[in-house]
Amino acid sequence: MAISIKDVAQRAGVSVATVSRVFGNGPVSPELRERVEKAIAATGYRPNLSARRLRSQHSQTIGLMVADIRSPFFTALSRVVEDEAYRAGLRVILCNTDESAEREAMYLRLMEEERITGLIWAPTRGVLERLADDDLPFPVVLVDRGGPIGRHDSVVLDNHQATATLVRHLQAIGRRATPCCSASSRPCGGWS
Repeated sequence: MAISIKDVAQRAGVSVATVSRVFGNGPVSPELRERVEKAIAATGYRPNLSARRLRSQHSQTIGLMVADIRSPFFTALSRVVEDEAYRAGLRVILCNTDESAEREAMYLRLMEEERITGLIWAPTRGVLERLADDDLPFPVVLVDRGGPIGRHDSVVLDNHQATATLVRHLQAIGRRATPCCSASSRPCGGWS
């Protein structure tokens, strides 16, 4: 027989609403929270995530859609997002698009069906151009590629500034650019 939220409430001597507030990190006194948590542990109760999603209209899950998970940039980004989401009590759905607009569209539908809380997304160029016309039902933060100004928040690297900073650093430590010389056995270009 499946354990219900009512069973937990009865065991803790509280209302079902109090148990729900504990699960939702709502306002509950420390004493009541402890009683409910002990009742949850004793009964082995697991909330019905589908039912909770229907009631709350979101799933405490964020989406992360990257262009190529094999890229060191996206691998590192995925790790940081997952670590921070875990600390915040959120789950992550990771999708790898391989720069495919079709896969992106499929994953966007999945994110809507899962009622995600928000999406961190490195969109393909074609989708990025149409993004201003899209009306997504969840907040979006773009990474690696900015979208239309004012439509979505974005986190992007200023490549021009980063390159200038790198060149100044290499020069400051005494490195110099080597010219490209096809007659040489040395690699073409670079820093020495």
